[in-house]
Amino acid sequence: MKIGIIGATGKAGSYIEDEAVERGHQVAAIVRNPSKVKDDRVYIVERDLFDLTEDDIEPFDVIVDAFNAAPGDEIAHVESIRLLISLLSRHPSKRLIVVGGAGTLMSGSKRLMDTPEFPEAYLPVSRQMARAFDELQATDVLNWTYISPSVVFDPNGNRTGRYEIGTDDVLTNSAGESYISYADYAIAVVDEIEQGKHIKKRFTAVSERS
Repeated sequence: MKIGIIGATGKAGSYIEDEAVERGHQVAAIVRNPSKVKDDRVYIVERDLFDLTEDDIEPFDVIVDAFNAAPGDEIAHVESIRLLISLLSRHPSKRLIVVGGAGTLMSGSKRLMDTPEFPEAYLPVSRQMARAFDELQATDVLNWTYISPSVVFDPNGNRTGRYEIGTDDVLTNSAGESYISYADYAIAVVDEIEQGKHIKKRFTAVSERS
């Protein structure tokens, strides 16, 4: 499968890139700075996300959006989703996989981001990612999947190779913790790329600490 990864040199993007390459997929890193791409098995599309064209995305079966907006520019999450919807909606055979946030998951009757204990520092990005998620849900011309991590999204955690999935509610593991490592999240993303079980849906994943 031909996979283009926006933000392939970021934390989540790099793990997804590694997982997809190890499984034998043809992977392209869509990046502004090609010098950050270290894996010579990955080919490079040197392009800013906001300069992408239909010609740029034409070769790919799947686009993975692992874009992470800079602090103070959180609105870019909404703007980038609108651009990708516009580009991909004219190519119904292609799919968009979005590395989402946990803030829109439900905790009881409220979204996690609307609960009193949600860290205020994360509200700006969570609010804009929620708007981006709303934009996806409102379109019926795009094959999208939005994948929310657990509350604790650990870049240093181990790859256990196991995870559990849910839909809109915060999940917890056997220790009662909403946790997933970046490595196990990447497995869930590439499994979804290969299996396509959640077209036009969101799901979330949880794993154990090893």
